[in-house]
Amino acid sequence: MTTTEATPAPPPAERIPPRDADAAGLVHRPGRWIDGWRAEDPAQWAAGGRTIARRNLAWSIFAEFLGFIVWQLWSIVVVQLPAAGFAFDAGQVFWLISMPSLVGATLRLPYTFLVPRIGGRNWTMISAALLLIPTVALAVCVSSPATPFGVMLFVAALSGFGGGNFASSMANITFFFPQKEKGFALGLNAAGGNVGASAAQFVVPVAVTIGAGTAVNLPLAGWIWVPLIVVAVVGAWRFMDNLSHTRADLAASLRAVREPHLWVLALLYIGTFGSFIGFAGVFPKLIVDQFPRFSSIEVGSTAISLAFLGALVGSVARPFGGRLADRFGGALITVIAFAIMALGAGGLILVLGRGTFGEFLGCFLLLFVATGIGNGSVYRMIPTVFAARAGVEDASHRSGDVGTQRRTAAALGIISAVGAYGGFVIPQLLGLSTTATGGYATAIAGIGIAYLVLMIATAALYLRSGRA
Repeated sequence: MTTTEATPAPPPAERIPPRDADAAGLVHRPGRWIDGWRAEDPAQWAAGGRTIARRNLAWSIFAEFLGFIVWQLWSIVVVQLPAAGFAFDAGQVFWLISMPSLVGATLRLPYTFLVPRIGGRNWTMISAALLLIPTVALAVCVSSPATPFGVMLFVAALSGFGGGNFASSMANITFFFPQKEKGFALGLNAAGGNVGASAAQFVVPVAVTIGAGTAVNLPLAGWIWVPLIVVAVVGAWRFMDNLSHTRADLAASLRAVREPHLWVLALLYIGTFGSFIGFAGVFPKLIVDQFPRFSSIEVGSTAISLAFLGALVGSVARPFGGRLADRFGGALITVIAFAIMALGAGGLILVLGRGTFGEFLGCFLLLFVATGIGNGSVYRMIPTVFAARAGVEDASHRSGDVGTQRRTAAALGIISAVGAYGGFVIPQLLGLSTTATGGYATAIAGIGIAYLVLMIATAALYLRSGRA
């Protein structure tokens, strides 16, 4: 008589009836729900898991790309307002720039927890559809110079819907990939979104000036994105999936909040991503103030703003930061990134008011590249730190059990929310600096010192022997 060793039954969310399982051992239920997802299982990953993960990543990137466009629309719209007949003072302009970041950062927390509540695919559809509200509202309010500032500020706040998309997208994608590939996957997802800031700053000046003569057709800054948003909603409905094991786990979320390293990593992310989104928002305004002759380049009947270069190089650098962190460790790459950011800030102080535009642009591009690399490396540190704190051996290559993955997903959302507040703080600091001193050097000096402090903290906490 032959006996076989009994295999424990999987939990209910992952119980897979053999007749319904595909080649990868996955069950596909109505509503594009998938049961039995195990990203760390090499056999499942090779049998079809990789294909599913990459398909979801592609549509997540597209939806997040549009989210960043909407989030950053006002950073380039404000410099076009005088040509459209609006007259706002410097303080009001900086509020219009920073308000979307304030709202977007605040929305990132609920957006994160809605992914496990209703499914990543379902929430991507809803959050993409919500982008129609700020784009249409912008198109309407900028059509008349008589629109009050309060209404303009409220519509700018609505653009915060686009900022919330990042947290939910990153929390969703982290479930799809094994630990050893998370850095590059999250880097690509984030970079695809981040480049939306650059796209907005490049496309909007072209769209609003082409064929407009001496005026600007500013409502087009909102209308041109509506068809793409519809495509994103339909694409998410047709091609993305919900993973059943990402269900909400309040206890895991509370454990993540009580983890001291979450708040350390959040501070590091304020320094990297907060700097990226904050400087991306004010870069068009800074060019207009410091080098008005280079605020736009006339090409035929259109105008191109060079401000898009900052967000572009920062976005492209982000996945490389994740890749470098995969290979050399997130802490080391983060320390190097903060050192370069401090160097860029120091260079800016030297060239402000007395340097050439080329020097000004070079210092800013160096700063943006470093923020992009730091964004990728800090985000790569998060799952590693949480896996290590859960006692997972070889935490840089293994993500731990489902509970650890849920805590990590919650941490990703919380940290991304806290970090995004930098997009509000930096424009406000620069606005206060120019009001109090007549220039930006004081604020940039303070920001540079903060980079050095964060560099030292990262080295002390995560590079010392035995600490990681």
